Amino acid sequence: MKEQVHAAARRAREAARVLATASRTQKDAALVAMADALVAATDRIVGENELDVAAARAEGTPENVIDRLLLDPARVAAFAQGVRDIAALPDPVGEVVRGSTLPNGLQLQQIRVPMGVIGMIYEGRPNVTADAAAICLKAGSASLLRGSRSAARSNAAIVDVMRDAVVSEGLPADVVQAVPADDRSSATELMQARGLVDLVIPRGGAGLIRTVVEQSTVPVIETGTGNVHVYVDADADLDMALDIVLNAKTQRNSVCNAAESLLVHQKVAGAFVPRVVQALQDAGVTIHGDATFSASDPAVESATEHDWETEYLSADIAAKVVDSLDDAVDHVRRYSSGHTEAIVTSSLEAARRFTLGVDSAAVMVNASTRFTDGGEFGFGAEIGISTQKLHARGPMGLQEMTTTTYVVTGTGHVR
Repeated sequence: MKEQVHAAARRAREAARVLATASRTQKDAALVAMADALVAATDRIVGENELDVAAARAEGTPENVIDRLLLDPARVAAFAQGVRDIAALPDPVGEVVRGSTLPNGLQLQQIRVPMGVIGMIYEGRPNVTADAAAICLKAGSASLLRGSRSAARSNAAIVDVMRDAVVSEGLPADVVQAVPADDRSSATELMQARGLVDLVIPRGGAGLIRTVVEQSTVPVIETGTGNVHVYVDADADLDMALDIVLNAKTQRNSVCNAAESLLVHQKVAGAFVPRVVQALQDAGVTIHGDATFSASDPAVESATEHDWETEYLSADIAAKVVDSLDDAVDHVRRYSSGHTEAIVTSSLEAARRFTLGVDSAAVMVNASTRFTDGGEFGFGAEIGISTQKLHARGPMGLQEMTTTTYVVTGTGHVR
C-alpha cells in the first residue's frame, strides 16, 4: 500500500507543477466542465451511492450517519453548483498579500502561490469529494482524496467523472486522484508521505481527527468537531431566540454546525424554557436537561457530564440554565470544541463580552449557528472548518488553501 500511495503522490506532484502555471481561464473551464459532467452523471453517481447506503444500512449504521452519506439528484446538483460557484470566484494564485518599496529600492511583494499536493482524509459525505477537488484545483494544487470505505463507490464515481472533465480542458487527470479506502493503511501512508504531500486535512469525527493530528508527519490543518452552543441572554428577544434555537438544532442535525447545547439565562428561564421544550419536542428532539429543564417536562432526560461534552449529530440537545453571561462563557470554554457559538441578545455589551470570551472560530450574534459554512460566507464550497489557530481558522476556502512566496525585484542590487 505504501508504494501505491507514494506513486499516486508522485503523479500528483507532477500534475501540480502543470496546474501551478495554468491560467485562471483554463482552471475555470475545467471546473465548469467538472460541474457539467457531475450533473450529466447524476444517475451513475446516485446509483453507486445507493449501493453504499444499502451496505451501510445492512451494517446497522445509524440514520444520522446515513444522512451524511446519502446522495440524491438534488444533492448532486447542489455540489455541482458549488463547483460552478468556485469557478466564478477570483483566483487566489498570484494575489498580492502585501507589498512595499524598501529603503534600498528593492520592490518587495508577498504573493499567494499553490500549496502543491493536498491530501484529504474524510468520513462519509461524498459531497466532500467534489468540494475538495474543486477548491484544490482552483487554488492550484493537486488533491489526493481518501474517503471512507462506506462511501467508496460514490467517491470513485465522482472522481472518475471529474478526472475525465479536467482532461477535456487540457489539464492532467492526476490533479484529482482517489486513494484506496479498502485498506486502513492507505490513510496512514498518506499522512506520513512527507516530502510528497504538502498538507493533510482530516474531516470527520473526533477519533479520525485525533488520529491524523497525532500520527501525521505531513503538516495538518485540523478541522474540529462541532460541540456548538446557543446562549439565550437575559436581554434576548424570546421569539427570535426560539426561531434561532429551532433552526440551529433541527434544520439539519447531522452536521458540525448544528447546535448541540442550549444555555438560557435564569432571568428569562421561566418564560423561555417551557416554550423551547415544547417546540423542540414537537420537532422530535430529545432534550437532556439540568434540573430546571427536567422539572419543566417529565420527558426531558436528566443531563450528565457526558451530555455537556457530546457532539450528538442527531436529534438530541443538552440544555442548561445559567446564572449569568459569565457562567455561560465559562460553560462554553469548558465544553466547546471551538467551532461555533451563538448569542441571542439585544445588548451590544453582552454581545461584545460573549464574542470576545468564548474563543471559538465563529460566533453568531442573533443568528443561527447553521450559517458557519463556506458557501454561506460567500467563499464557495469549503474544504472544512478549522478550529485551530495557525494558518487558518473557521471555514476554509480558496485563500486558506494557498501559501505565499516573497518576490523581491531589484536593479542589480547586491548586499
